[in-house]
Amino acid sequence: MNFCTSCGSEVALRIPQGDDRERFVCVSCETIHYVNPRVIVGCVPVYEDKVLLCKRAIEPRYGYWTLPAGFMENGETTPEGAARETWEEAEARVSQLELYRIFDVPYISQVYMFYRCEIDDGQFGVGPESLESALYREEDIPWDEIAFPPVKETLREYFKDAAEGRFPVRVSAIEYKRRIKE
Repeated sequence: MNFCTSCGSEVALRIPQGDDRERFVCVSCETIHYVNPRVIVGCVPVYEDKVLLCKRAIEPRYGYWTLPAGFMENGETTPEGAARETWEEAEARVSQLELYRIFDVPYISQVYMFYRCEIDDGQFGVGPESLESALYREEDIPWDEIAFPPVKETLREYFKDAAEGRFPVRVSAIEYKRRIKE
């Protein structure tokens, strides 16, 4: 960040009084600019025991499969954002959204929230951010072509939970693992 969004003056990194970490602070009006994690919301859309996946038409991970998800917008709830993303990426209307999975990903300052849901009337298509979309049984999922670790873990857990007939809400963190040179 170079300039204050309130007055346009330069900003500097410093620890504001009463705080414990560096923030961008305007050198003129002293507005503190907080940079917080981004929330990714998405769905595990199901129809007749199959999960809807989308093949990405954008980076990162162009051409890889994912659950419909994206950044939450201001002014919407997390379920509204998850349903919106499912419409935008797979032209699917969904209902009966229930919180299913939360991932903290602190090394990239993101939080993922996935909702289990039903695809209304089994209807879906291909949105502008997808190359294609399809319903998959567990054994047919292209596991080596899944775009992101939280998506792969969510899918594995979903099929295990579906077999057991129970869907607990899980919360975990994905930590960055640095390769150590020997």
